[in-house]
Amino acid sequence: MLIKVIIVITLLVIVGSLFSALFFLAKDKQGGERIVKALTIRIGISIVLFILLMIGYFTGVIGQ
Repeated sequence: MLIKVIIVITLLVIVGSLFSALFFLAKDKQGGERIVKALTIRIGISIVLFILLMIGYFTGVIGQ
């Protein structure tokens, strides 16, 4: 059950990172450094989510 909660929270953080990148895209008129940072964080969190999903599947916590 704990891993399912962690997966949902991770998904919410990914969506939050996407919206922050969208906000920076709309508001920043100068360089896109903050956009790149937000999207890089999203990619890292997505990799962590993939690993969590694999762990959950192979341990049987997430149904087949």
